[in-house]
Amino acid sequence: MRRLRIAALSLAILVVTPTLTWASQTSFTGKAFDTCDTPSSATMQAWLSSPYRSVGVYFGGDGRGCKTQANLTPSWVSAQVSAGWHLLPLYVGRQAPCTTTQSFKMSADPAVARSQGRSEGGDAITRAGNLGLAAGTVLYNDMEHYDSSNTACRTAVLSYLTGWTERLHESSYLSGVYSGAASGIRDLANVYRSATYARPDVIDFAWWNNKADTDAGSYVPAAYWSNHQRIHQYAGDHNETHGGRTINIDSNQVDLQPAVNRDFTTYPTIRTGANGPAVSALQYLLKDDGRDAGGVDGDFGTRTDTAVRAFQSAHGLGVDGEVGRRTWTALLSAGWQPNLARGSTGLEVRRLQRALTAALARPIGIDGDFGSGTEQAVRDYQTTRGLPVDGEVGPQTWTALQSGQ
Repeated sequence: MRRLRIAALSLAILVVTPTLTWASQTSFTGKAFDTCDTPSSATMQAWLSSPYRSVGVYFGGDGRGCKTQANLTPSWVSAQVSAGWHLLPLYVGRQAPCTTTQSFKMSADPAVARSQGRSEGGDAITRAGNLGLAAGTVLYNDMEHYDSSNTACRTAVLSYLTGWTERLHESSYLSGVYSGAASGIRDLANVYRSATYARPDVIDFAWWNNKADTDAGSYVPAAYWSNHQRIHQYAGDHNETHGGRTINIDSNQVDLQPAVNRDFTTYPTIRTGANGPAVSALQYLLKDDGRDAGGVDGDFGTRTDTAVRAFQSAHGLGVDGEVGRRTWTALLSAGWQPNLARGSTGLEVRRLQRALTAALARPIGIDGDFGSGTEQAVRDYQTTRGLPVDGEVGPQTWTALQSGQ
C-alpha cells in the first residue's frame, strides 16, 4: 500500500455475489490495478480497453487515505462484476506499532493487537456484506511496510494478523494480507507452519521490480502459498490512460484459484499409482503444507510420493509413502491451533471435522458448525487417545491430531 493511500490495494479476489459460482468468485489470473479512490462506472467502462480485468477497492478501515469512496456502492459492485471486472476488497486498519509513517497504530501488546485484529476483521465482514461480498470472498488486510527487525513490533503485527484471519475464518471469509515483501510477507513466511500464528489464505506482496509475475524471490519460498494463492504488486504510483481516462494506479499480477474439494466421508488409503479426487486433495494439502507435490492433477506419481515421505518424516510417521489414516489425520489437521468448542463456526471447524473423519474412520458432518455431533466426535477421539475428555479442542487435542494419532 504505500503512503496513506495505503498500499494500492494490490489485492485481488473477486467479489462474490449470490449469483456467482464458487469458481468465478475466487478464480482470476491476469493483471489488476488499484487506485486510492474507487473509479466511476464510466471510467471502469472506459478501462475495459486496458489490459486489466481486476480492480482493487478500499472498502473499509480507519487507515484509508481515501475514506469517502462515494462510488463504492452495492450497485457499483454489481455493475462492475456484470461487466467482467474482478474486485479486490482491501481493508486498511491499524498499522504496525513501530511504523514511522502511519498514525493509526495497533497496540505493542500482542494480546491486545490480536483483539484489535479480530475487531477489525468483524468490521470488514460487516462492510463486505453490505456491499454484497458474501462468505467465500477474500478480504485483504493492508499492512504497510514496517521495521521487521524490531522483534516486539513483528510479534504485534503477526498477532494482529492472526486475529484478522481468525475472525474472517469464523464467518467463512478467506483471509488475504497485503504487505511489503521485505516486511509483513517475509515475516508471515517465516512462521508458515506455526501452531501459534494463523496463516492467511492469500498473500499480496509489494515488490516493485516491474516483473509481472508472482515470484516472490528470496522473500517467500516457492513452495509456500503455491496453490494459486499469490498477488504481486510489481509497479507502484504511476499514471495510465485507457479509453481516454487517466488514473494514478499500482499494477499487480494475480494468480488465484479456489481450493480443491477436501471434504470426504472417508479418506481412503492411497499410494503411488492411485488417481482421482482423493489424490487431488492429498496433493493440495501437501502443497498447502509447503511441500513440492507437483501439480494438483489427481495422479499419485513420483513427486507426490516424495512429498508424502517428506511429510511423514517431519511428523514422526512411518515413512512408507502410503497415505493411510495417520498420514491423512496429520495432513488434514495441519496448521495453527485455535481453541474450538461447541458453538464455534467457520473454516477452522471444517478443518477439525475433516481430521476427525480421518482419525475416527467414520463420517463427521463437515459443515463448519461445531454442534453436538462434532462435540461427541471430539469426546470419542479424546477418550480413545487418552486425552482429557472435555469436548473442547485446544493445543493438546490439536497436537495429537497433527501427530497422526
